[in-house]
Amino acid sequence: MSGPFSERSSLKTKVFGGFSATIAHSLNVLHRRERLPLEFLFSPKGLRRVLSLVLFFGVWQFLCTIKFNFFINFALIPSPLEVLGSTIEFFSNNPMLHIWASAARVLSGFAIAASVGISLGILIGWFQQIEDLIFLPLELLRPIPAVAWIPLAILMFPSSESGMIYITFVGAFFPILISTIRGVENTDLLLLRVGQCLGAKQWHLFKDIVVPGAMPSIASGLVIGMGNAWFCLVTAEILAGRYGIGYLTWESYVTSNYPPIVMGMLLIGLMGASSTYAVDRLTRLFMPWRVTKKQSR
Repeated sequence: MSGPFSERSSLKTKVFGGFSATIAHSLNVLHRRERLPLEFLFSPKGLRRVLSLVLFFGVWQFLCTIKFNFFINFALIPSPLEVLGSTIEFFSNNPMLHIWASAARVLSGFAIAASVGISLGILIGWFQQIEDLIFLPLELLRPIPAVAWIPLAILMFPSSESGMIYITFVGAFFPILISTIRGVENTDLLLLRVGQCLGAKQWHLFKDIVVPGAMPSIASGLVIGMGNAWFCLVTAEILAGRYGIGYLTWESYVTSNYPPIVMGMLLIGLMGASSTYAVDRLTRLFMPWRVTKKQSR
Protein backbone atom coordinates (compact mmCIF):
# COMPACT_ATOMS: atom_id res chain seq x y z
CA MET A 1 0.00 0.00 0.00
CA SER A 2 1.39 3.39 -1.00
CA GLY A 3 0.29 7.02 -1.09
CA PRO A 4 0.20 10.05 1.25
CA PHE A 5 -1.49 8.11 4.05
CA SER A 6 1.12 5.35 4.13
CA GLU A 7 3.95 7.91 3.93
CA ARG A 8 2.48 9.87 6.86
CA SER A 9 2.11 6.67 8.90
CA SER A 10 5.70 5.75 8.11
CA LEU A 11 6.88 9.19 9.19
CA LYS A 12 4.96 8.96 12.48
CA THR A 13 6.42 5.52 13.10
CA LYS A 14 9.93 6.83 12.53
CA VAL A 15 9.40 9.91 14.73
CA PHE A 16 7.86 8.08 17.67
CA GLY A 17 10.19 5.14 17.24
CA GLY A 18 13.18 7.45 17.30
CA PHE A 19 11.84 9.28 20.33
CA SER A 20 11.25 6.04 22.24
CA ALA A 21 14.71 4.81 21.29
CA THR A 22 16.25 8.06 22.56
CA ILE A 23 14.48 7.79 25.92
CA ALA A 24 15.39 4.11 26.23
CA HIS A 25 19.01 4.87 25.40
CA SER A 26 19.06 7.69 27.97
CA LEU A 27 17.60 5.47 30.67
CA ASN A 28 20.18 2.79 29.90
CA VAL A 29 23.02 5.33 30.08
CA LEU A 30 21.78 6.74 33.38
CA HIS A 31 21.12 3.26 34.73
CA ARG A 32 24.70 2.21 33.96
CA ARG A 33 26.01 5.32 35.70
CA GLU A 34 23.82 4.91 38.80
CA ARG A 35 25.33 3.24 41.83
CA LEU A 36 23.75 1.86 44.94
CA PRO A 37 23.66 4.43 47.77
CA LEU A 38 26.08 2.50 50.01
CA GLU A 39 28.43 1.85 47.09
CA PHE A 40 28.44 5.57 46.26
CA LEU A 41 28.89 6.54 49.94
CA PHE A 42 32.10 4.51 50.30
CA SER A 43 33.52 5.50 46.93
CA PRO A 44 36.26 8.22 46.80
CA LYS A 45 33.75 10.69 45.39
CA GLY A 46 31.20 9.93 48.13
CA LEU A 47 33.81 10.16 50.88
CA ARG A 48 35.02 13.54 49.59
CA ARG A 49 31.47 14.89 49.63
CA VAL A 50 30.77 13.58 53.12
CA LEU A 51 34.06 15.14 54.26
CA SER A 52 33.01 18.52 52.83
CA LEU A 53 29.81 18.40 54.94
CA VAL A 54 31.72 17.38 58.07
CA LEU A 55 34.16 20.26 57.57
CA PHE A 56 31.34 22.74 56.95
CA PHE A 57 29.39 21.86 60.09
CA GLY A 58 32.57 21.37 62.12
CA VAL A 59 33.92 24.86 61.32
CA TRP A 60 30.49 26.34 61.99
CA GLN A 61 30.26 24.61 65.41
CA PHE A 62 33.82 25.69 66.30
CA LEU A 63 33.18 29.36 65.46
CA CYS A 64 29.98 29.35 67.55
CA THR A 65 31.70 27.63 70.47
CA ILE A 66 34.53 30.18 70.69
CA LYS A 67 32.05 33.01 69.92
CA PHE A 68 34.21 34.24 67.06
CA ASN A 69 33.88 38.01 66.66
CA PHE A 70 36.18 39.59 64.11
CA PHE A 71 34.23 41.53 61.47
CA ILE A 72 31.71 38.65 61.45
CA ASN A 73 30.02 37.96 64.79
CA PHE A 74 29.13 34.35 65.62
CA ALA A 75 28.22 35.09 69.25
CA LEU A 76 24.46 35.12 68.55
CA ILE A 77 24.43 32.66 65.67
CA PRO A 78 22.79 29.30 66.57
CA SER A 79 25.24 26.42 66.52
CA PRO A 80 24.61 23.24 64.48
CA LEU A 81 23.70 21.39 67.70
CA GLU A 82 21.04 24.00 68.56
CA VAL A 83 19.71 23.80 65.00
CA LEU A 84 19.62 20.02 65.31
CA GLY A 85 17.51 20.36 68.46
CA SER A 86 15.04 22.63 66.62
CA THR A 87 14.94 20.19 63.71
CA ILE A 88 14.07 17.27 66.00
CA GLU A 89 11.32 19.34 67.60
CA PHE A 90 9.98 20.37 64.17
CA PHE A 91 9.83 16.80 62.87
CA SER A 92 8.00 15.66 65.99
CA ASN A 93 5.07 18.06 65.33
CA ASN A 94 3.39 17.18 61.99
CA PRO A 95 6.13 18.53 59.68
CA MET A 96 4.49 17.37 56.43
CA LEU A 97 1.82 20.06 56.79
CA HIS A 98 4.46 22.75 56.25
CA ILE A 99 6.60 20.79 53.79
CA TRP A 100 3.71 19.95 51.46
CA ALA A 101 2.40 23.52 51.59
CA SER A 102 5.74 24.95 50.49
CA ALA A 103 6.41 22.23 47.90
CA ALA A 104 2.96 22.68 46.33
CA ARG A 105 3.47 26.43 45.98
CA VAL A 106 6.94 26.11 44.48
CA LEU A 107 6.04 23.30 42.08
CA SER A 108 2.89 25.10 40.93
CA GLY A 109 4.79 28.33 40.27
CA PHE A 110 7.60 26.44 38.53
CA ALA A 111 5.22 24.44 36.31
CA ILE A 112 3.44 27.60 35.13
CA ALA A 113 6.77 29.40 34.65
CA ALA A 114 8.18 26.50 32.63
CA SER A 115 5.22 26.29 30.27
CA VAL A 116 4.92 30.06 29.75
CA GLY A 117 8.67 30.75 29.74
CA ILE A 118 9.57 28.06 27.19
CA SER A 119 6.66 28.93 24.89
CA LEU A 120 7.34 32.67 24.96
CA GLY A 121 11.10 32.16 24.75
CA ILE A 122 10.84 30.06 21.60
CA LEU A 123 8.47 32.54 19.96
CA ILE A 124 10.59 35.58 20.91
CA GLY A 125 13.79 33.88 19.83
CA TRP A 126 12.43 32.74 16.46
CA PHE A 127 10.05 35.54 15.36
CA GLN A 128 11.37 39.10 15.16
CA GLN A 129 7.88 40.65 15.24
CA ILE A 130 6.99 38.89 18.50
CA GLU A 131 10.28 40.01 20.03
CA ASP A 132 9.50 43.61 19.05
CA LEU A 133 6.04 43.40 20.64
CA ILE A 134 6.79 41.51 23.87
CA PHE A 135 10.45 41.53 24.85
CA LEU A 136 10.91 45.15 25.97
CA PRO A 137 8.08 45.13 28.59
CA LEU A 138 9.46 41.84 29.94
CA GLU A 139 12.93 43.36 30.19
CA LEU A 140 11.46 46.22 32.24
CA LEU A 141 9.83 43.72 34.63
CA ARG A 142 12.79 41.33 34.90
CA PRO A 143 15.02 43.27 37.35
CA ILE A 144 12.17 43.84 39.84
CA PRO A 145 12.88 41.77 42.99
CA ALA A 146 10.28 39.30 44.20
CA VAL A 147 9.67 41.19 47.45
CA ALA A 148 8.61 44.27 45.46
CA TRP A 149 5.79 42.25 43.89
CA ILE A 150 4.05 41.61 47.25
CA PRO A 151 1.77 44.71 47.25
CA LEU A 152 0.69 44.10 43.65
CA ALA A 153 0.21 40.38 44.30
CA ILE A 154 -2.22 41.29 47.10
CA LEU A 155 -4.13 43.60 44.74
CA MET A 156 -4.07 41.39 41.64
CA PHE A 157 -5.06 37.96 42.94
CA PRO A 158 -8.28 36.90 44.65
CA SER A 159 -6.57 34.75 47.29
CA SER A 160 -3.30 34.81 49.18
CA GLU A 161 -2.49 31.30 47.92
CA SER A 162 -2.54 32.38 44.26
CA GLY A 163 -0.46 35.43 45.20
CA MET A 164 2.18 33.20 46.81
CA ILE A 165 2.28 30.95 43.74
CA TYR A 166 2.71 34.06 41.61
CA ILE A 167 5.77 35.16 43.61
CA THR A 168 7.45 31.76 43.03
CA PHE A 169 6.40 31.99 39.35
CA VAL A 170 8.21 35.33 39.03
CA GLY A 171 11.37 33.79 40.48
CA ALA A 172 11.38 30.89 38.00
CA PHE A 173 9.98 32.60 34.90
CA PHE A 174 12.73 34.97 33.81
CA PRO A 175 15.70 32.53 33.93
CA ILE A 176 13.69 30.05 31.86
CA LEU A 177 12.60 32.74 29.41
CA ILE A 178 16.05 34.26 28.86
CA SER A 179 17.78 30.87 28.56
CA THR A 180 15.23 29.73 25.98
CA ILE A 181 15.59 32.91 23.93
CA ARG A 182 19.37 32.61 23.93
CA GLY A 183 19.18 28.93 23.01
CA VAL A 184 16.96 29.62 20.00
CA GLU A 185 19.02 32.63 18.88
CA ASN A 186 22.26 30.65 19.09
CA THR A 187 21.09 27.90 16.76
CA ASP A 188 23.97 26.72 14.59
CA LEU A 189 23.72 28.62 11.30
CA LEU A 190 25.51 25.81 9.48
CA LEU A 191 22.71 23.39 10.38
CA LEU A 192 20.10 25.89 9.23
CA ARG A 193 21.90 26.40 5.91
CA VAL A 194 22.15 22.64 5.39
CA GLY A 195 18.45 22.27 6.11
CA GLN A 196 17.57 25.04 3.68
CA CYS A 197 19.81 23.52 0.99
CA LEU A 198 18.01 20.22 1.43
CA GLY A 199 14.68 21.94 0.85
CA ALA A 200 13.33 21.93 4.41
CA LYS A 201 10.46 24.31 5.05
CA GLN A 202 10.36 26.81 7.91
CA TRP A 203 8.27 24.54 10.11
CA HIS A 204 10.70 21.63 9.67
CA LEU A 205 13.70 23.90 10.35
CA PHE A 206 11.98 25.09 13.52
CA LYS A 207 10.85 21.63 14.66
CA ASP A 208 13.89 19.56 13.71
CA ILE A 209 16.81 21.98 14.14
CA VAL A 210 15.91 25.03 16.25
CA VAL A 211 14.02 23.38 19.11
CA PRO A 212 16.45 20.42 19.58
CA GLY A 213 19.38 22.85 19.34
CA ALA A 214 17.88 25.05 22.06
CA MET A 215 17.23 22.17 24.46
CA PRO A 216 20.54 22.44 26.41
CA SER A 217 19.85 26.13 27.11
CA ILE A 218 16.23 25.37 28.04
CA ALA A 219 17.45 22.69 30.45
CA SER A 220 19.88 25.14 32.07
CA GLY A 221 17.06 27.66 32.44
CA LEU A 222 14.82 25.07 34.07
CA VAL A 223 17.51 24.13 36.60
CA ILE A 224 18.19 27.78 37.48
CA GLY A 225 14.45 28.53 37.53
CA MET A 226 13.76 25.75 40.02
CA GLY A 227 16.44 27.13 42.36
CA ASN A 228 15.05 30.65 42.04
CA ALA A 229 11.52 29.46 42.83
CA TRP A 230 12.77 28.15 46.19
CA PHE A 231 14.79 31.34 46.58
CA CYS A 232 11.51 33.29 46.51
CA LEU A 233 9.65 30.99 48.92
CA VAL A 234 10.22 33.03 52.10
CA THR A 235 9.18 36.20 50.24
CA ALA A 236 6.04 34.46 49.00
CA GLU A 237 5.03 33.09 52.40
CA ILE A 238 5.53 36.46 54.06
CA LEU A 239 2.44 37.46 52.06
CA ALA A 240 -0.17 35.67 54.10
CA GLY A 241 0.99 32.14 54.72
CA ARG A 242 -0.12 30.15 57.75
CA TYR A 243 1.76 27.03 56.75
CA GLY A 244 5.06 26.46 55.02
CA ILE A 245 8.79 26.41 55.67
CA GLY A 246 9.18 30.03 54.60
CA TYR A 247 6.36 31.06 56.94
CA LEU A 248 8.04 29.25 59.85
CA THR A 249 11.36 30.96 59.05
CA TRP A 250 9.76 34.41 58.94
CA GLU A 251 7.70 33.79 62.10
CA SER A 252 10.83 32.65 63.97
CA TYR A 253 12.59 35.86 62.93
CA VAL A 254 9.67 38.00 64.15
CA THR A 255 9.65 36.22 67.53
CA SER A 256 13.50 36.29 67.78
CA ASN A 257 13.68 32.49 67.95
CA TYR A 258 16.95 31.99 66.11
CA PRO A 259 17.55 28.20 65.79
CA PRO A 260 14.32 27.59 63.79
CA ILE A 261 15.39 30.35 61.39
CA VAL A 262 18.54 28.46 60.47
CA MET A 263 16.61 25.17 60.41
CA GLY A 264 14.14 26.69 57.92
CA MET A 265 16.98 28.04 55.79
CA LEU A 266 18.70 24.65 55.66
CA LEU A 267 15.44 22.84 54.97
CA ILE A 268 14.66 25.19 52.07
CA GLY A 269 18.19 24.62 50.79
CA LEU A 270 17.80 20.84 51.03
CA MET A 271 14.41 20.80 49.31
CA GLY A 272 15.65 23.23 46.66
CA ALA A 273 18.76 21.17 45.97
CA SER A 274 16.72 17.95 45.76
CA SER A 275 14.18 19.39 43.31
CA THR A 276 16.92 21.04 41.24
CA TYR A 277 18.72 17.69 41.05
CA ALA A 278 15.48 16.01 39.95
CA VAL A 279 14.95 18.58 37.18
CA ASP A 280 18.54 18.17 36.05
CA ARG A 281 18.25 14.38 35.85
CA LEU A 282 14.90 14.61 34.06
CA THR A 283 16.19 17.00 31.40
CA ARG A 284 19.19 14.72 30.76
CA LEU A 285 16.78 12.01 29.62
CA PHE A 286 15.97 14.12 26.57
CA MET A 287 19.61 14.91 25.78
CA PRO A 288 21.69 11.72 25.92
CA TRP A 289 24.39 13.37 23.80
CA ARG A 290 24.94 15.85 26.66
CA VAL A 291 25.80 13.17 29.26
CA THR A 292 29.51 13.68 29.91
CA LYS A 293 31.95 12.40 32.47
CA LYS A 294 34.04 14.92 34.38
CA GLN A 295 37.78 14.45 34.57
CA SER A 296 39.02 13.20 37.93
CA ARG A 297 42.57 12.97 39.22
